[in-house]
Amino acid sequence: MKNIINNIKYWSQVFLLPIYGLSFLIPRKKDIWLLGSTFGRRFADNPRYFYLYLNQFQNENVKAIWISKNKKVINFLNENGYEAYYARNIKGIWYCLRAKVYLYDNYSKDISFWLSGGAIKINMWHGIPLKKIQMDNVHDKVRHPDNVWNKFKYRLRRLSDEKPSDYVLTTSEELRNIFASAFRTNHVLPIGYPRNDIINSNQIENILDFDEKKYLNTIESRSFSKTLLYMPTFRDSEIKFFDKMDMIDLKEYLKLENVLLLIKLHPKSKLEKEFINLECKNICVIESSLDPYVFLPYADVLITDYSSIYFDYLLLNRPLIFFNYDMKEYLSNSREMYFNYNEVTPGKKVSNWLELKQALENIKNESECNKEQGERNLLKKKMFIEEDGLWSEKLYGEICKIIRI
Repeated sequence: MKNIINNIKYWSQVFLLPIYGLSFLIPRKKDIWLLGSTFGRRFADNPRYFYLYLNQFQNENVKAIWISKNKKVINFLNENGYEAYYARNIKGIWYCLRAKVYLYDNYSKDISFWLSGGAIKINMWHGIPLKKIQMDNVHDKVRHPDNVWNKFKYRLRRLSDEKPSDYVLTTSEELRNIFASAFRTNHVLPIGYPRNDIINSNQIENILDFDEKKYLNTIESRSFSKTLLYMPTFRDSEIKFFDKMDMIDLKEYLKLENVLLLIKLHPKSKLEKEFINLECKNICVIESSLDPYVFLPYADVLITDYSSIYFDYLLLNRPLIFFNYDMKEYLSNSREMYFNYNEVTPGKKVSNWLELKQALENIKNESECNKEQGERNLLKKKMFIEEDGLWSEKLYGEICKIIRI
């Protein structure tokens, strides 16, 4: 029954095609900028921090409005004095038709694809790609359908996914060609990500919702010698984690060393309940839908696998450990990579708990840490343009040039 309902919703979008065409006829105002994230569900990532920047630094020049399909997000922003509207109410629809600039981190349907005709659309994306993305990902059946039915079936989705982005944001010249290939565009902006302003600078004032405050209070109220953050990416073989770990020994290690382990899974992970069952004084599982950039600065060590979060973590210049226990399966069944994995992962690679524990012990070795610090700095220079001011400010200036205000 659920599949039937989803199919009806999907194919009913055909009737919105005339609305999309008509949306090109509505005059748009250059000083109205809309932002949204994750298909309209979250207040997170690059749109979140650019929205805060615009409202805190450019509110006399542009009207920055958050559009969401999540009323909880709308209420949270309104309660904090920010302008935000539900995507399907009159004001939300009106601003979707009138705004000249759309900014999002997936696709323009984070705001509203069907009302976006004539707007300048800037895809801020949600990561620095280690893994191949979009058109470069041969495992993506939407963009590379393997039969006639899938080619027909995904036609509507390809329209709303691929057509809207006039510009794509990235973090360095090194990545320009990758984004140009993945998004099939020459309009790549190697400016830097607004979400990293919250790591590099205290100029932008973040606002935290109830759940974010709850987890931060938990972290800050406990007295630990060190905080580890485990942030894996999503894939089918993630279930193998439990085969590679000795959970009893892990808990004993954390208790003995007085260490807090934070676990923040990918929003698509199917293992959140299993990880929540591990919670104890030394293990805290952060709700997967929350914005990771709220918690990233609290980690003394980041443990990941193939998640691009580690590129952002380079800006903190702290140790990295890569727990790549299923690398063979991942490369075969999930994603190919743009880079040689071993050349762009400045940290120990481990595949089981004993190796992970040893890597944690090695962090205490000063000479080993100095070597990895040098590797991290080299990679940071490759992946990020110079840190001379807010990246949000540079993006704002570039958009003003594009729309000529």
